[in-house]
Amino acid sequence: MTDTPLILWFRRDLRLSDQPMLAAAVATGRPLLPLFVLDPETEALGAAPKWRLGLAVAEFERSMQAIGLRLILRRGPALAVVQGLIADTGAGGVWWSRLYDPAAVARDTGVKAALRAMGLEARSFAGHLVQEPWEVETGTGGFYRVFTPFWRAIRGREVAAAAPAPKAARGVTARPVSDDLAGWRLDAAMGRGAAVVAAHQTVGEAVAAAKLAAFLDGPVDSYAQARDLPGVQGTSRLSENLTYGEIGPRTVWHAGMRALEEGRAGAEMFLREIGWREFSYHLIHHTPQITHANWKPEWDSFPWLDDNPQAEAWRRGMTGEPFVDAAMREMYVTGTMHNRGRMIVASYLTKHLMTDWRVGLHWFADCLTDWDPASNAMGWQWAAGSGPDAAPYFRIFNPATQVEKFDSDCAYRRRFIAESSAKPGPEALAFFDAVPKSWGLDAKAPYPTPLVDLASGRARALAAYGARNS
Repeated sequence: MTDTPLILWFRRDLRLSDQPMLAAAVATGRPLLPLFVLDPETEALGAAPKWRLGLAVAEFERSMQAIGLRLILRRGPALAVVQGLIADTGAGGVWWSRLYDPAAVARDTGVKAALRAMGLEARSFAGHLVQEPWEVETGTGGFYRVFTPFWRAIRGREVAAAAPAPKAARGVTARPVSDDLAGWRLDAAMGRGAAVVAAHQTVGEAVAAAKLAAFLDGPVDSYAQARDLPGVQGTSRLSENLTYGEIGPRTVWHAGMRALEEGRAGAEMFLREIGWREFSYHLIHHTPQITHANWKPEWDSFPWLDDNPQAEAWRRGMTGEPFVDAAMREMYVTGTMHNRGRMIVASYLTKHLMTDWRVGLHWFADCLTDWDPASNAMGWQWAAGSGPDAAPYFRIFNPATQVEKFDSDCAYRRRFIAESSAKPGPEALAFFDAVPKSWGLDAKAPYPTPLVDLASGRARALAAYGARNS
């Protein structure tokens, strides 16, 4: 069996370094069959993340070739695809890196059980997180529900070193049939927006490593303050690369720790942000309902509004609140949104507009190129008040005061809102090229008046909160 081919099923781990599964597979000396499957779970991705995934797979194909392997592309239910490849090649096992969202867990559990029933090796590896979600426990053996004690628990834990990329690997003699990536049309749902968003993507392992190095070479020193300023480049911008596994989380963690040991001012805060990603997966593992139901069940009776015309104006970046609209437009132009903007637009939709957080959650899942199932779910529930926030509903961000505090020089607003400028910049105008023509938006039209009075909207939200608790 030691010379039987081994299938390596890649998903959100599209890199060569800091790749436990790949390192272990190369060490066996067996012939390897790298595989990427466009299965129903992957087909269900929203327009932007599916398109961005296609870019990641294309770059990963080139990385595989550099070490002597060829990535096999096949479409269909994962188990059927894997069984077909086993029949074609006589492979004796399938390895993969673990994922933790409910759909992936259900799929992977079924695949593992079926393969083992066939007498085949089926093995999963860590690699998507710094710590496995079940490895971090409270003193009583339960899971953490609040971030700060979770952070204290993981802050000093030992983290295994990141393995280097293999220089070469052993492939199979005859390459099995593989689909053509272009034929999958992963860009179909993006429409004309793809051409706009493409200019802002940083794809692949080499680019991600360069971004991390550049961030730690200087910007990390001011990260604690600059991370809240959407008008400056104050963050690492690694979220899209972490999403598709173009950089390993242990690589990022160890780099952050080295910066901390060197006394870099913002390193601790940078590490905490990695901790937030870990916490979101801790929650999705222990409470998978966070992806679709109120994390706090007592919120099931809250009078959320379903999708509505005001929510549609929010979607279009036409609320009349400059911070909200700038953030939404940033997403359509760049594929991502500054974290401060995410908090503001989520609070505005769920509290000032009283709209169900799931309306926003699904829209982000369609529009963000750095969409992550755990971070997206936790972020929306945190903002709505139904999730793991120690100060839930009465935390209502005022977009007007927030914009004055975090965009006092108007740099962010000028960058993405055209109607307020006599000479709008290219990214402000690009918004109108990125969104659907059916929206009928015009850069020369007057900027909209606010949908709601902010004070009245806040009072309405607090009244609803009070009624729920009376």
